[in-house]
Formats: sequence, C-alpha cells, structure tokens
Amino acid sequence: MADESPIPGLFDLKGRVACVTGASSGLGRRAATLLALAGASVVGVARRADQLADWQANVNGDTAVIPHDLSDRDSLPELAERAADPFGQPDILVHAAGINTREAADAVTPEGWDVTLSLNLTAPFFLSQHLVSGMKEKGWGRIVNFASLQMTRAFPGGIAYGASKGGIGQLTRAMAEVWSPHGINVNAIGPGFIRTELTAPVFNDPERAAQNATQTCIGRNGEPEDLDGPLLFLCSNASAYVTGQVLMVDGGYTAK
Repeated sequence: MADESPIPGLFDLKGRVACVTGASSGLGRRAATLLALAGASVVGVARRADQLADWQANVNGDTAVIPHDLSDRDSLPELAERAADPFGQPDILVHAAGINTREAADAVTPEGWDVTLSLNLTAPFFLSQHLVSGMKEKGWGRIVNFASLQMTRAFPGGIAYGASKGGIGQLTRAMAEVWSPHGINVNAIGPGFIRTELTAPVFNDPERAAQNATQTCIGRNGEPEDLDGPLLFLCSNASAYVTGQVLMVDGGYTAK
C-alpha cells in the first residue's frame, strides 16, 4: 500500500480553537476568517462591537465574538476566561490587534506612548500568559505575534510603534524559549506594506505607495490575502519544528 499523503493533516485545523485579536478589521479580520475556513472554531476579539458583528455575520464556520479593549491590562484575565467559554480553551492565539499613532518623535505624548505599548506589546504577552495553561494541558499550542517592517527599520512618525514592534521580535523569541518545551510554538509574522485600514495613510499617497512597491523584490505592495499561506503554516501542524522565528511577509522589502 502506498504511503498516504501527509499534506491534508499538515494544514487541517478541524477541532482546534483559535482566538484572534483585532478581528474586526484589517489583517486581524483576514486571519480570523482564514482560520474559520480552515476548520477552527474562532473567537474574534476587538474593541468595535459593530464591526465584530459584521465579521461574524459574513464568515462561515463556528465563531464567537468578544468586544473588548485590549489596552486595559487589568481586564486581560477576564478576557482569557471569556475566550474559553464558547468552544473551550484556545490552542491557537493570534495577536493581530495594533495601533500606530504616527506621532513625530518630538510630539510623542505619554498617552500615545502608553496606548501603543499597551496594545502592541503588553497585551500579547499577558493574554498569552493567561492562556498558555490550557495549551500546556493539551500539549499543543500555536501563538502568532504580529511584527512589522519597523521591527528593524525606522520610519517617520514611528518611534513608539517601532519600539513596540522591536519588542515583539524579542518577546517572540523569549516566549518560544519558555513555552515551546510544552508543545507551544511561538512565532511572528512581519507584514510589509499591505493594504489595510491601518496602512491607509500610506496607500492614500499614490507617490509614496509606488515608491514602497519599488523597494520590494517582487515589485508590488501587498494585499491581505498574501498573509493567508504564511499564517496557516504558523497555526498548523506544518510548523511543528518552527518556533521563535519572525517570518517577514513583505515581498522582499527587507531583502533589498
């Protein structure tokens, strides 16, 4: 008898429970939709209840939504409990929620700094900390952080955002070091210039958008669907021996 193909099992998420932050729009919404289509039961988390409801109404699969302000660190233990209510303990956690205040360095306010670091860096760690116990019990987990070009590159108006994303790179490695012995792989995706609500100021400037496209090896800016394959890889059995890595999905921007 010929060996059976391992391919279906590598990417099948049936029976998995995923929690995706930032699921109301942009790359978080795309990630939540992708994981639902791949067979996972998905809990979408975001601040805007109306957009979360719209996502849930327009995606097939088992879904639940939790409107929540992730920048409130003290509320994260409660959020972790609520995330387990609809389908059981999540074994996939995608941290796609984020903010970029685009304040010039001399104009950065303490409030802008705090909300950027709270949402982009603090929430991914503490929400993960509250959810890894369930992953440890299963002996299987996938955590995907969202990095950025600004993890290693400086852009105008990005000092707080860049600091938070630089932190994500090291956080990903540190989380992998402590939790991967329990079967929990931790990686990050680093999107390039991908057309979303967050990057609208860039794409609304045709000259700037065109210049960014020329900086890639591929010769174009990205679309949300460009993250589908990499994200499914990092959330599935296909990435069983991959942890502590940042996968740049940027069309080769950081390679030039």
